[in-house]
Amino acid sequence: MGRTWAIIERELRRFRRSPVLIAMSMTFPIVQLVVLGYAFGGNVKHLKVGVVDQDHGVPAVKVRELASALASGARTIDLVDYTDQGDAVTDLRNGRVNGVLTIPPDFSRRVLARNQPRVALIEDNTDNFVSSALAATLGGMLVTYNQPAMLPRIPGQAALDVVEVYPYVPYVQYLLPGTVVMSIFMMVMIGGGIIYIDDKARGLHEGYLVTPIKKFELIAGFNISGTIKAVIAGMFLCIIGSLIAGVPDPFDVMRLFRLFVVVVVTAFALISLMFLLMVRVSDPLLPRAVFGILNTVLYFPSGAVYPQQGFPGWLQVIAIADPFTYAVHAFKSLLLKNTGFVAIAGDLTFLLLFAAVAMSAATLLFKRTL
Repeated sequence: MGRTWAIIERELRRFRRSPVLIAMSMTFPIVQLVVLGYAFGGNVKHLKVGVVDQDHGVPAVKVRELASALASGARTIDLVDYTDQGDAVTDLRNGRVNGVLTIPPDFSRRVLARNQPRVALIEDNTDNFVSSALAATLGGMLVTYNQPAMLPRIPGQAALDVVEVYPYVPYVQYLLPGTVVMSIFMMVMIGGGIIYIDDKARGLHEGYLVTPIKKFELIAGFNISGTIKAVIAGMFLCIIGSLIAGVPDPFDVMRLFRLFVVVVVTAFALISLMFLLMVRVSDPLLPRAVFGILNTVLYFPSGAVYPQQGFPGWLQVIAIADPFTYAVHAFKSLLLKNTGFVAIAGDLTFLLLFAAVAMSAATLLFKRTL
């Protein structure tokens, strides 16, 4: 153990002498959390909707009044009046408006005759988020329009009551677990994989080969030192990220303890994966090229940005074998739900088995020869 600790001490001393590297590796995930967290997931507002009223009857006026109420209340839409539908569609194609609400000439007559009155929403469907928001907003407006003036004393229609178990989770909180895993992975890349390859490129690696240190002790020293660095980054982001995202009770002692356990296990699993991939690599340029691809392959299928239920089958297969998937799920359970170890036992088991297999394979592949 003394020889392993010597490797750990050397790596930590090197890490301490690079304060700029430490600051950058901890600052970038926070910047990513703030920018992506507030750039995505917010409520879409001020969508420009052109209104073409070809009817001008009382029912049509009621539709326009409800649309004006949406524009002045929730401010989801801003109304632009048109007299000609062709001009409105032209502006839609040119990007001046996001949608065109058309009230046909026979709308009032069909309302009074109860003969399937309809209005049309012409929308720019190249942006799915905007088109979905418009359809949902105007669809809800028509639900309000169709309600009778006098509601029955005892409703006869079935209704759905939604009961939310947890408080509202903004997207910045939803993104926080994936950002924590990303910060651990970045520290693993910078403080583990790249430094190890640079040692080999500079010839420092040869010094290990003339010592009596065993392969397992050498790999364990690198892995433990990389884990310590990654744990520092992960816990830093757990605390600072929770404060930025507004996670309730960020200093709850038991949750911090459970987070620490998950951070340690995640860091050890990812550093083991890194050394398994880099154990036979000598070219210092190769890791920098591989890490960008590896980051994409591991991060996005994990469910950190979008639910896995929306993935195609082949991407779900990748997600099953992805260690990020289990780390992100564990952090979501702790940060968003404040659950116990029972909810994350499967995640910890997978990560520990993954780390054991990766470290064993890296030890077998490691060569004590040049």
